[in-house]
Amino acid sequence: MIDSQTINQVVFDAPGEADVMHFMQAQISPLLAGQVRIQVYAAGVNGPDIKQRMGAYPPPVDASPILGLEVAGVISAVADDVTIWQVGDSVCALVPGGGYAEQVNTYALHCLPIPSGLSYTDAAALPETCFTVWGNMFMRAGLKAGESVLIHGGSGGIGTTAIQMASQLGARVFVTSGSDDKCQFCLAQGAEHAINYNQQHFVEPILALTDQQGVDVVVDIAGGDFINDNLKVLAMDGRMVSIAMQRGPRATVDIFRLMAKRIVWTGSTLRPQSVTAKAEIAAGLLANVWPLIEKGKLQIPVDKVYDFKEVVEAHHYMESGRHKGKIVLQMI
Repeated sequence: MIDSQTINQVVFDAPGEADVMHFMQAQISPLLAGQVRIQVYAAGVNGPDIKQRMGAYPPPVDASPILGLEVAGVISAVADDVTIWQVGDSVCALVPGGGYAEQVNTYALHCLPIPSGLSYTDAAALPETCFTVWGNMFMRAGLKAGESVLIHGGSGGIGTTAIQMASQLGARVFVTSGSDDKCQFCLAQGAEHAINYNQQHFVEPILALTDQQGVDVVVDIAGGDFINDNLKVLAMDGRMVSIAMQRGPRATVDIFRLMAKRIVWTGSTLRPQSVTAKAEIAAGLLANVWPLIEKGKLQIPVDKVYDFKEVVEAHHYMESGRHKGKIVLQMI
């Protein structure tokens, strides 16, 4: 274990628009038991970063208040009880905040090896979305080979990851997205059918594509007015997992439809989950998803890479909604 050291990191003094972010030097916290320190080479930019910056997604009390939930880099220190990683190992990792910095502490069990052939910027696009998709679509909603899934917002980081995972692991994949161009992008990621929700209601096409049976799973990032429509397209004993609320946090729910179809509706946020729960997700990824990445069968697209000092521009781009795939900050 090494002592605290001074690092550059992105901070904001009060919630607001992207330009509230600025750089500041600070002391990184000492390592806790079970942790490693990573010299950050690249960090992913995600929706929760935007919400935290705007004051709508406060970090857990025991987490770093610094933005950034996924990184790739090289381990620079390990706690005394860590044996699975060594200084000098290249990893990508889910971090409890602090990713927008030159170094960050995280738990050893939340680190994964960088798949062969991937750059640090490519690897930084993996953890947050892969943990979210595996933990929700497969662990919570229980999607299996041979089943069908409807994924909303298919062109974003979560969506593209979900499309590829589901299709590679043997499910039929249907998606919605907000433009014809994005729908074509979703098809290229492995979706069987893509619906532009700004031009066409998705209920009738999904039911037609499934012989009026509906899909087994809905992965919902929309919330709001999509919830009842999700219930309409779910099959008997279907499962819906909510992971975001882009169309609003409240919905008027047809409870009888939920009862009549025996639908299970669940959801989660990743960041507040326990160290053990996140470690279980990491183990599932290593066993089931990392082999697909190693073989080139799953490739999370990176839309744009920004220099660390361009973090404001990176947030502007994410908020524009024009991105297809992931946005990454390059530190080195």
